[in-house]
Amino acid sequence: MEVQKTREDIRSIWELRIVLLGSRWSGKSSAGNTVLGREEFDLRRTGQCVKGQGEVAGRRVTVVDTPGWRRDIPLEWTAELAKHEMTLSVSLCPPGPHTILLIIDVDFEFIEENRRAVEVQLELLNETVWSHTMVLFTHGDYLGDTTIEQHINSEGKALQWLVEKCGNRYHVFDNKNRGDGTQVTELLEKIEEMVAGNRGCHYKTIPTTCFTATLCQQPATQQLQSEELQEEDNLTKVETSNTNLNNLEPELKNLFDPSPVASLGLLGPLIPHQEDRRGGGPRMSSVD
Repeated sequence: MEVQKTREDIRSIWELRIVLLGSRWSGKSSAGNTVLGREEFDLRRTGQCVKGQGEVAGRRVTVVDTPGWRRDIPLEWTAELAKHEMTLSVSLCPPGPHTILLIIDVDFEFIEENRRAVEVQLELLNETVWSHTMVLFTHGDYLGDTTIEQHINSEGKALQWLVEKCGNRYHVFDNKNRGDGTQVTELLEKIEEMVAGNRGCHYKTIPTTCFTATLCQQPATQQLQSEELQEEDNLTKVETSNTNLNNLEPELKNLFDPSPVASLGLLGPLIPHQEDRRGGGPRMSSVD
C-alpha cells in the first residue's frame, strides 16, 4: 500500500531523469533516441556526455548519454577522460538521476570478463548506485521466439549475477522498431516502480577527484585521442610480448639439443660478464 501511494506521488511529479551507461557498440545512444522519440544522440562515438530532454508519454524526461567503455581492456587502461565523463554524467541531471540504465546487447555473449568490467565501471560511482540501476537489453529482435528470461538463463552465471545485482530489474528494446511506443511507456513505468521502491529517492552524487587539472587544460577531443593512443600502445605491447614469446619457442627447444654446438651457441650470450681485474672493464667469458 505504501509503495502504491509512493508510485502515485512519483507520477504526480511527471519528471524522470535517466543516465545511460554501457560499453561501446551496445546500442546505448540508439536506446536514448528510442526513449526520446527522435535522433537526439549521434550514433558515432563521442568523447563527452550529451544531455537530451523531451516530453514522453506525458512525462518530462531527461536522458544523459555517456561515452562507452571498451569491452576488451581492463579499467586501468581506460582513458581517464572516459572515467571522468561517466562520473560527471550523474551530475548533468540535477539533483541526480532516478535511474541508471545499464545497456547490454543481447546479440553479444556476456562472459565473466564483461561482468567484471561492468562492476568495476560502476565502482567509479558508489555502492548505492545498484539500487537505482536497471538493465536495458538492446537489439531485442535478435531474440526471435526466445523470451528475455530464457536468454538470461542460457547466458550463464555472469549475466544472471548482473541482473540479480540490479534487483532483477530489466527491460528489452527493439531498436529497429522505434515506432512501437509501448516499449518506451513500459520502460518508464518500470522506472517509476523502481523509484517507488526507493521511496521516491534518486541517486545522490558524490564529488569525485578522478579528473585532474591537467585534463581540464586540454580540449576533450584532443585528450580523448591522446588517451586512445595510449590504450592502443598498451595493447600493442601485450601483442608484441606474446609474439616474442612465440618466437623464442624454437630456441628454447634447442637448449635440450644434445649437440654441443647447438648448446654452446645458445648459452654463449647468456653467460654473464665478469670484471677483468687487470683492466677493470667488463669482458665476456668464453668457452674454448
